Formats: sequence, C-alpha cells, structure tokens
Amino acid sequence: MRILLAVLFCGVLTAGAAAPGGSQVVVLGSGTPNADPDRSGPAVAVIVNGQSYLVDCGPGVVRRAAAASREGVPGLRMAALTRVFITHLHSDHTLGYPDLIFTPWVLGRTGHLAAYGPRGLAEMTTDILAAWKKDIAVRTEGLEQGNRTGYLVDVHEIAPGVVYKDANVTVKAFAVKHGSWDESFGYRFESADRTIVISGDTAPTDAVVKACAGCDVLLHEVYAWGPGAAGNKPDRKYFAAFHTSAAELAEIAARAKPKLLVLYHQVFHGETEGELLREVRAGYPGAVVSAHDLDVY
Repeated sequence: MRILLAVLFCGVLTAGAAAPGGSQVVVLGSGTPNADPDRSGPAVAVIVNGQSYLVDCGPGVVRRAAAASREGVPGLRMAALTRVFITHLHSDHTLGYPDLIFTPWVLGRTGHLAAYGPRGLAEMTTDILAAWKKDIAVRTEGLEQGNRTGYLVDVHEIAPGVVYKDANVTVKAFAVKHGSWDESFGYRFESADRTIVISGDTAPTDAVVKACAGCDVLLHEVYAWGPGAAGNKPDRKYFAAFHTSAAELAEIAARAKPKLLVLYHQVFHGETEGELLREVRAGYPGAVVSAHDLDVY
C-alpha cells in the first residue's frame, strides 16, 4: 500500500504517513473491464472519522477493502461496509455488488447495506437477492445460523443534488455524460477538512468543473491513445463519446483547479502510464498522480 500526502515538490507528491484524523481517499480498484490482475475493478473509499463511504464496487472490491483494513486503514473492516454510491450500472462498476451484499454479511455484518445510485439499481438489487435465495436460505435456516439482516439492502435511486448527509459528510450527486447511458453520476463529498470529487465514467463535461471548483482531491477517469495504439475508428468513436482523453482532462483540471488530481480508471491505448502522466501535465501545471490499487490520499 502506498500512502501519499499532499506535500508538493515540483508538483509531485511524496510518500509519507497518513495525517491522523483527516479524511482519506483509498483507491480500492483503479482498473477497467480489462482483466489486469494488478488493477481491480473501479472502486474508491472515502474515509471520514473512521467511517467508510464506497463509490462503485467493481470486481475485487471486498478483498481490496480487507487488504486496506489489514494495513490499518480505518472503516474498511467487513462489518463497516454499509454505504455505497454507484455512479452507473456498467458491469465493471457493479460486478462486485453481490460480493458487497453477501460477503460482509457472512463475515458478521448485521446492519443493512445502504446503496445509492441511478434508476435500475433497485431492480438489479432485487434480481441479485433472488439469484442467491438458496444461499440465503441455507445460511439463515441451517447450521450456520446466519443473521437475517446483514444481507438486506436499502436502495435509494437518486437525482442530482444532496443524496446523503450525516455527521461526517454531505454527499452531492451530479449528472455526467457517459455515452448512451440514461443516467450516470459523479459524487462530491464534503467533510469538515476536505472536499473530494469523483467523476465516475464520463466524457468531458462542465459538471465536473462546477462540482470541483478548487476541491482538495479530484479523482477523474482518463484514457490515452498513443501512436502505438491498434484501435480502429469505431473504438475511437466509442471512447470519444463515453470517456475523457488525457488532453481533455488537462483542460478540465485547469478550469476545476483541484489541489490534487488523481487519475483512475486509466485506459492505455499504445501509451505507458508515464506517457499518460506527461500528456496530462503538458496541459495542466497542478499536482497530478496516477492511482494504483490501495493508494491512499
């Protein structure tokens, strides 16, 4: 696990110990649909006062949370995984949803999981519970004597605006443009010490600029299309409609002015990670890093 602090030297973050008591961002998965064993599916945890708030649940989310918890990150033990905010219903962002529903329950969670997201999330949840109904019956009625509450989900299908608030955070959703999806959201987390914005999957949109507006941390998806890419024209048309290129992200960040820009959900087409970073930095002079699984900011 790499723990990164916002101590700037020529625009680069240096590694160090996490600030005690402050809000943290933990990258549980920086990946894409590509089956990269080093990058789990998209998932981020915002930790405030020891409470975790997950954004998306790609493949591997629960085991990455367990790894971060083992390394001492608070709020990611199984029983504490009780809140998730879904950006959109693409499979790479939701394949870990059944895992998030059932595994923490099997390992002792008794509270309901609260899930926030776009239209269709309630139907997806109902279908998941139906698909695992025999598992639920065996675990609750058999020798395991499982509790009858920890697998239940309170679903909230949301609209832009404030979607959640407690003593730690206010969470605001904002609509983004992700190709032909009818609904796709980014999220802004406001705590006492930091404002954190997570783009979700999106083509370039002013909504991110407005949501950040000088925020402390902006996590934004990005793709690079280098000269070595073998992709064809339909691929390029898809990415232009669904995602944000490195050059486009540099322009967005220059207007959004985050104190730290974190690249996640990185798609590399004929470019290395270093080349992607150089392309963003060519148009954006602020602090920028490329996330890996289990990085903490």
